[in-house]
Amino acid sequence: MDATRIFRHQDYELICSAKSVDSGRFAPMLTVSKQVWPTRPREIAVQRGEYMTEETAIDAAHAQGIEWITNYG
Repeated sequence: MDATRIFRHQDYELICSAKSVDSGRFAPMLTVSKQVWPTRPREIAVQRGEYMTEETAIDAAHAQGIEWITNYG
């Protein structure tokens, strides 16, 4: 089962997911949407890594989202 958590940071919404991949590991996925116009969602690449749990993959996506907002938001 894939897990998803939504976070809010500044004027952005971070949709952080963990998708199950081979060998019982999880890959993080991140979508960032601005909460004010323009609200175009952006898929942000997250380093795949070797995440053993959904929670650690979601944490990695969340950290990448905060870094993206700091650098590009």
